[in-house]
Amino acid sequence: MLKEIGFVEVGQPFEGFLLIKSASKGVASNGKPFLTLILQDSSGDIEAKLWEATAEDEQTFTQETIIKVTGEITQFRGKPQLKIQKLRPTQPTDGVKLEDFLEKAPVEINELEERLTQVIFEMENPNIQRIVRYFIKKYEKELFLFPAAVKNHHEYVSGLAHHVCTMLNIAKDLKRQYDDINLDLLYAGIILHDLGKLKELSGPVTPSYTLEGKLLGHISIMAEELAQAAQELNIDGEEVLLLKHMILSHHGKGEWGSPKAPILREAELLHLIDFIDARMNMMNRSLEKTKPGEFTDRIFAMDNRSFYKPTFEK
Repeated sequence: MLKEIGFVEVGQPFEGFLLIKSASKGVASNGKPFLTLILQDSSGDIEAKLWEATAEDEQTFTQETIIKVTGEITQFRGKPQLKIQKLRPTQPTDGVKLEDFLEKAPVEINELEERLTQVIFEMENPNIQRIVRYFIKKYEKELFLFPAAVKNHHEYVSGLAHHVCTMLNIAKDLKRQYDDINLDLLYAGIILHDLGKLKELSGPVTPSYTLEGKLLGHISIMAEELAQAAQELNIDGEEVLLLKHMILSHHGKGEWGSPKAPILREAELLHLIDFIDARMNMMNRSLEKTKPGEFTDRIFAMDNRSFYKPTFEK
C-alpha cells in the first residue's frame, strides 16, 4: 500500500498519485523557468519544484490535475519539500478520481447537519432563530461542503461546518460554567460568523480567494448579508445589531482583520472560541503526523512554532 504524502518522512522516497492544489510560475537565478506546485492527497499537502519547466509543462501541470509522481522528501527552510524525479498526468487506466485526494472533515456530513438542526431547535429567541434558519436554508449545500480557510485551519471539505459544530460544543460547555451567557446569541454568532467565506472562497476542491473575497473579505460580506436578511425578514430588534457586532469583531483586533474589537460578552467569547478551535485544529493535525518524542513541523500561523509530542500515553 502506498504511503500518503502527509506521513512520508524527510529522506524517504515517494511514489504515488497527487492532486495539484496550485501551480505558479517562477524564474530561477539562471534565468530558466520553473513551476512551484502544491501537491495534496487526503492526508495533507507538500510543496514541490518542477525545474526547467517547458511551455508544455505549464499547460499540462495545472490546478486540479491529478499526477503520478516519483521523488524524494527533502527539507527546505525547515519544511518538507518533494524533490521531483519523474511525473506524468494520470491516465484512465490508473483508476483514480478527484475525491480520493481531498482531505475531509473527520465527522460525517449527516452528523454535522444533525448538530446544527439540534442547536437551532433549542433557540428560544424567535428573531435570532429566524435569522439563523434563513441562512442555513440559503446555504444548506455550500455550508456542509466548503472549507473554513484556504490554509492553516479546517482547510478541507466540510471544514467550515466542522469548525462551527466544534465551536458550538465549546459554547455549550462554557454555558455550564458561566450561566449568564446568552446562549442563543452566542450560538447564532458561531453559526453566522464565517458564512461570508462561502462567497470569499472559490469552492471546496482547491479553494482560492474570489474577487469579492479579495476586495471585501468574509467579515464585510457577512455583515452586509445580515443587514439584507433582517430587512427581508422584517426584523429590526436589537438582536440584529448585536449579531452584526459579533460578526465584525470576531477576529478580536484590528490587526487581525476585525473592524471592531469585541465589546459584548458573547462577542468576546465568540472570538476566544474561534481562536481556540482554529489553533487546536492546526496542532492536532500536525501532531497526528508526528512520532512520540519528536516535534512537529513549524506551524507558520502559530508564530512558526514546533510542538512536542510526549512519549507517554494520555
